[in-house]
Amino acid sequence: MATQLQQRAEALGAVLPPLLVRADRIAATVIQGVHGRRRVGPGEAFWQFRRYQPGDSTQRIDWRQSAKGRHVFVRETEWEAAESVWLWRDASPSMAFTSSRTVEPKGERADLLLLATASLLVRGGERVGLLDQNEPPRNSRATLLRLADGLGRTSSPAPPAKPMPRFATVVLFSDFLAPIEDIKRWIGQYADQGLSGCLLQVMDPAEESLPYKGRVRFEGVENDGEVLARRVETLRGAYLARLAEHRQAIADLARQAGWSFARHHTGEAPDRAAMWLYQALEGTAARGWGQAC
Repeated sequence: MATQLQQRAEALGAVLPPLLVRADRIAATVIQGVHGRRRVGPGEAFWQFRRYQPGDSTQRIDWRQSAKGRHVFVRETEWEAAESVWLWRDASPSMAFTSSRTVEPKGERADLLLLATASLLVRGGERVGLLDQNEPPRNSRATLLRLADGLGRTSSPAPPAKPMPRFATVVLFSDFLAPIEDIKRWIGQYADQGLSGCLLQVMDPAEESLPYKGRVRFEGVENDGEVLARRVETLRGAYLARLAEHRQAIADLARQAGWSFARHHTGEAPDRAAMWLYQALEGTAARGWGQAC
């Protein structure tokens, strides 16, 4: 058993370091420090009063505050320890697309940004985990190895519907080219539990601009057939309008849920996207839905 574990660890170590080194380098460029998100939990710093609920300990009742009105209030303190952040990246076939040898596939960029985000969170004291893995979130450098290993073993084309811990945060990486009703369901299954979240749309530069000319055959990668365009440049305007419409619909869904949404393409440096994610998780990201990063 020990020998098998050692062999597996050595095999894993031979594959993962380059990706993890890149992720750590990206994380190192992002401003470090204490995570700014204020959370409820055990601690000493006062956070807020809220109405007493069945199941609350009577020891938490603040009798002075309660005496001011007709309702009973409990005193909540800010949790200085970590809350859980759950990460998911789309493993559908469309994420393997790349239009050029000079840019990496969308799935590889999503993996990189997921691990860079995890590295930032671990350094900031957060507990992180993968949505489609049945393992509890953890906070340690070894967590990054487990996450990278988990990414290699997942093939989920959609984030799983499952009950989540209270106050958890969800971060989804995808090209979000699925039907808008599917995306609405993805967001709703977590937002309906009161969870906060971030969406990062990872695209290929060619998907953003449709730069092709002349006769082009487009083949689907998810059983969606093929299209022969005799003069593809005549379709560019309609394509870009449809893409903008789809993206706006995603942005609207995110706004309605109180989530953050941004887009990123693989021809851009990943550092800016990592910075946006870090700021979005702290609640300090620049305003604007569907912004580029």
